[in-house]
Amino acid sequence: MSWDQVWIDVNIATMDAKIGEPYGAITAAAIAVKDGKIAWLGPRSELPEFDVLATPVYRGKGKWIMPGLIDAHTHLVFAGSRANEFELRLKGASYEDIARAGGGIISTVKACREADEAELFELGRQRLNALAKEGVTTVEIKSGYGLDVETELKLLRVARELGKHHHVDVKTTFLGAHAIPPEYKDAPNSTARSDAYVDLVVNEMLPAVVAEHLADAVDVFCEGIAFNLEQTERVLNAAKAHGLGIKLHAEQLSNIGGSEMAARLGALSVDHIEYLDEVGVKALSESGTCAVLLPGAFYFLRETKLPPIDLLRQYQVPMVVASDYNPGSSPICSSLLMLNMACTLFRLTPEEALAGMTVNAAKALGIGDNVGHLAVGMQADFCLWNISSAAELAYSYGVDRLIDVVKAGKLVHQ
Repeated sequence: MSWDQVWIDVNIATMDAKIGEPYGAITAAAIAVKDGKIAWLGPRSELPEFDVLATPVYRGKGKWIMPGLIDAHTHLVFAGSRANEFELRLKGASYEDIARAGGGIISTVKACREADEAELFELGRQRLNALAKEGVTTVEIKSGYGLDVETELKLLRVARELGKHHHVDVKTTFLGAHAIPPEYKDAPNSTARSDAYVDLVVNEMLPAVVAEHLADAVDVFCEGIAFNLEQTERVLNAAKAHGLGIKLHAEQLSNIGGSEMAARLGALSVDHIEYLDEVGVKALSESGTCAVLLPGAFYFLRETKLPPIDLLRQYQVPMVVASDYNPGSSPICSSLLMLNMACTLFRLTPEEALAGMTVNAAKALGIGDNVGHLAVGMQADFCLWNISSAAELAYSYGVDRLIDVVKAGKLVHQ
């Protein structure tokens, strides 16, 4: 056999359900790579003969290979800090107090509008590096902190550039319908404000995003404090008309039926979903829409309403785990910590949590036929971890256990 590299003396958590073992595990295994793809994997004892003098061979010393992690929900590109608001909230200030003083999302919008692309790129690069050091090989980055045509395009351009200059693959999502910008405050009422802004999102922002090929998907914050069902459906239908994937911030603070609508429209995912009910879960199950759990926001906001984990299991809805890294509600740039939080806060098993950052995360981004689990023909994105069992990756946090990272068949971290 002629291969580009071979890994031996490893245990492999393939996360491939076809294996029929927890984690899709193959112990005492080997894996071969050719032209950026997995060419062979299985028990070491069954490895075909190959030219050991012409082929780089890496020995894992009994450690674990797993798919590269996928963070399927981040707001990685932004400027400014809201640490002062964090301090104010801990001193008793309400969200409304902070917003009236010019804080909240509008403070981040102001900082992003003022920042140039070079500054945003450097900030994003630092955060992407932090995720890469934890074994992340694919990340989704949303816009949503511009809320005008120019800045939304700027944020998405930077996200695209990060993907061009980093080994981590970047999928971009246009989230223009994230909040209502301050320049719409003179409209007669909140519905008029949001309707007028949705006009801008659909008629100007989205066509400009599509013209520059800046987004893979479109997201909306569907909630009582943001955009209603009718407005949300208008944006999502416009996105579908442009051939883009759709997803939704839904049921985070209340249940207004956003997830059920998103499922009906064929959304890739609905995210947050703490208030999702059985009707919504059943709709997700029937449509194949993923449920994205965001334990970082749950932790940071000190929420108490848990997502309906048992219902999601009952209806076999794919559960995704993501960081939701953002300056306001989840300023935690750590995918590994999310694995632990998903287990400790949401009571996922370690296997469910790992699936949430691999095979299910890939499905939520529409790339499950290429990455997310390890099988012959899949892209060779995997990490070698200094752990003695697959569960250990979610069990503890804070010690650097990443040994090697292979991205598209290239060793990019050693």
